[in-house]
Formats: sequence, C-alpha cells, structure tokens
Amino acid sequence: MSNTIIGRTEEQLELKDIFNSKRAEFVAIYGRRRVGKTYLVKTYFQQSKCLYFHVIGLQKGTMRQQLEIFTEALSETFYDGIAMKTLDSWKEAFQRLTAAIQKLGSDKKVVLFLDELPWLAVPRSGLLQALEYFWNKIWVDLSNVKLFICGSTASWIIKKIINNKGGLHNRVTRQIILRPFLLSDTKAYLQDMGCKFNNEQILEIYMAIGGIPFYLNNIKKNLSATQNINNLCFRPASLLFNEFEKLFKSLFKHADAYIELIRLIAEKYYGVSRRDLEVKCKLSEKGGTLTERLKDLEDAGFILSFLPIDHVVRGVYYKVIDEFSLFYLTWIEQEENTLLKIQSKSDFWKLKHNSPAWNCWSGYAFEAVCYKHVNLIGKALGIPDSSRALPWKFAPEKGSNEQGAQIDLLFDREDESITLCEIKYTAQAFSINKEYAQKLLRKKKVFVKQHKTKKQIFMAMITANGLKENLYADDLIDGVVTLDNLFQ
Repeated sequence: MSNTIIGRTEEQLELKDIFNSKRAEFVAIYGRRRVGKTYLVKTYFQQSKCLYFHVIGLQKGTMRQQLEIFTEALSETFYDGIAMKTLDSWKEAFQRLTAAIQKLGSDKKVVLFLDELPWLAVPRSGLLQALEYFWNKIWVDLSNVKLFICGSTASWIIKKIINNKGGLHNRVTRQIILRPFLLSDTKAYLQDMGCKFNNEQILEIYMAIGGIPFYLNNIKKNLSATQNINNLCFRPASLLFNEFEKLFKSLFKHADAYIELIRLIAEKYYGVSRRDLEVKCKLSEKGGTLTERLKDLEDAGFILSFLPIDHVVRGVYYKVIDEFSLFYLTWIEQEENTLLKIQSKSDFWKLKHNSPAWNCWSGYAFEAVCYKHVNLIGKALGIPDSSRALPWKFAPEKGSNEQGAQIDLLFDREDESITLCEIKYTAQAFSINKEYAQKLLRKKKVFVKQHKTKKQIFMAMITANGLKENLYADDLIDGVVTLDNLFQ
C-alpha cells in the first residue's frame, strides 16, 4: 500500500490551513479506535517542512512509563537520540520541550503531537495542569507552534479539553472529528491495496466492518467479500472475533456498562426511546449517568439520536449506526460458542447467506449505511441541503384502533415538501407489487394524519440494485436512489 492519505479531503484542507496560519494552534482531534487519526496527522506533517514531535501514550501505563516515552521522543526529535535521564514530572518535561523549541528560532515550524492524551494523562500525574500552564504562559505566543492533542476516547477529549472549565477553557483553536470512511473512500482505499471489488462486494464488506481503515487493511484481494468476512470475523483467532470487547475497553472506563447499553439499543433496529432505556437500565432520569453514557456512545459514532418530528412528548430515540457493532451483536456474539467448536469450518458466513436472519440483518445494516450517506441521498433526489433528515415512527397507544407506521428516512424540507424514503436491500432490482403498494399508501396516510401536515408529500425508494419499472412504481415513486449514488 502506498504511503498516501486516501480521502480525508476536508481534514487535509484543515491541516493545511492550520500549518499556514500566523498564530499558535491548539487542535483537538478525536475519533474511535482504528479510524486513522495517528496515520493522518503523522503522514501529513512528516511530508511537510517542519519539525515533527510525536509522543504516543501507553494504554494502562504508569506515569513513569509515560514520561520515559516522552523523554525518548524528545531525545530522538531534538537531540539526535542522545541518551537522556527520564524526566521526573510533566512540568519538567514541558520545560525541556519549550527550551528545545525556542532554541530552533521562530522561523522553524514545530508540530507537537500528543497522541492518545487520555493514556498519557494518568490520574494525579499533573499533565493537564502542566499543559494548561505552558500553553497559556508560553506556547500560545509562539506562532510557529502547532499543538495537536488526540485520543480515541472522544468523551475524554470533549470533557477534559474542549469543554474544560479550568485553565484550558476556550483554548482549543480547532477541532477535527475523524469519522470512518464513507463508501467512496472505502473503495479508493481498497483499490490502493490492489483490491478491484465491484460496488456490491464493497457494500457487503462495509455492512460488516464499516469504513475503519485498520479493518479494511486486512482485506485480501484474492478473496470474495464473503470469504474475507468469514476469515476476519468467524474464526476464534481472527482479527475481529474478539475486537468488540477490546474496542469498548479502550474507549470507556466502565466498558461493561457501555456494552450493555449498546446491546439494549441494538435489540430494536428502528431505535429505542429514552424512556424505555431508563426502565431497562433502571437509572434515574435525573441521575445523569444514562445521559452521559448515551452522549459518549454518540460522540464515539456508535449510535444516532433523533427526535421524531411529531413525537416530542415521547422524547429522543437512539439507534445503533456503527456497522461493526451491529454485525458483532447480531452474528459473532450469537455464534461464539458454535464457532469455538467448529474452528476448521471455512464457509460459515457463506452458509448464513439468504437465511431469514441474514435477510433481516442485511436490511437494517443497509439502513445504517444510508444514514451515513444521507447527504448523497438528498443530492441524488434533488433535495435542498437545508432539509432535516431523520427516521419516523408512529406507535399507537395500547388499546387504540389507530394504525402504526414506520418511515425508514424522511426529508423535512423548507420548500413546503416532505420526501418519505423507503430503504430496501435486495440482490436484484426491487419490485413493488400490489400488497407492497398498499403498504406504502398506508404509511403515507398514517404519516399525513399524525403529522397533520399540509406539505406536498413525495415518495422515494433507496435500493441497492434499483427499482423495477411497473405500474405501481410509476404511480407511487417520485425518485430512486441506488447503490451507485452512495459511491459518488
């Protein structure tokens, strides 16, 4: 694979602007584990004309170990690798770093990358206090200094740095949130690896492991999507068989509680209301713990919160949108005991194809993919960018004679229109028959009645392989989005 940055166009433009700015910069960059934060910053600035200082925290390391790592990086970057006595405190560490920077002169740009800062800042280490002091007292006045702090624990970066109530309050000059690849960048990444898959193969891989570069880097070009997924996920010694627990333990202090919470949300593919979670988690609405954990999961990109446009009383809903989490909870976790007994079985995932469980999962996994590509869907349908996109559901009260309905995705537009979208994942072009046409009309009727809207209602289909032309499609559907549109 070439030593280039695939995609990340907006992020690279931001890095260029940061590098060329006439002031000191304090940049917080965060995103989930394995998403490519270190690779992006390291690759970009190692190709720039600057002095690049990079220190990465050691997970569960002691303060002494973290300072040892810092001292080694300081020696290698500024003193040609000469052996140095391990620094005794973060105050002393930043003093030595400051002296080294000032010795270079103001014309030499310096990029300081404190990678996995949550691991560096062990409890009672004094790192944050030292960082506050040196940024506010010295570094902020050094226009050649560009400070990057990074972490996979998004909630820690947000709470401790971005929303800091102390000396770092409002000190961050920029924020970069690094998300998983979209389909187009996933395709480009795989092509750079020599994998010449068609869009359908890439989609199947994406629905299982998402757009995480580290996972994608283990795809083999001579195997099909099905074979690759089987090798990565369904063998006890494979890369992703035990990845889920490792992922959550690396991100959250009380990992088991977060795993249990995402498990509850994943039970309902459409989503779970805040009220239902309060009952199931047995946590008080005023306690704050549930609110905090839900926000942490959303900040890390695992779940999506949405407020149904006419369900204000029912409150916020939450839905799992991380492909790998959904895949793990649906398949790997459920089949773990079986897989441990049949380690030599090489076609496990192939045997699951087109089973009722597979069809159910693939439909909801494709929905999760669509939510990530909602801007491209809107563009394909000619919908204004200012429109609000979200799922919708009406569940009548028990004992009511009213009909319920669910809309996979709708665009509430500012041009006095609403577009209702039906999402379908099928191997062939989807065909609307009489029964399905009646179902669509019923959904539309329930929506108009419950939403009490006078806006123009359009209906669209989002399908992996297009929509078969017939009288029902001609009569009901105003727009079609296909898999190719999601790769734009």
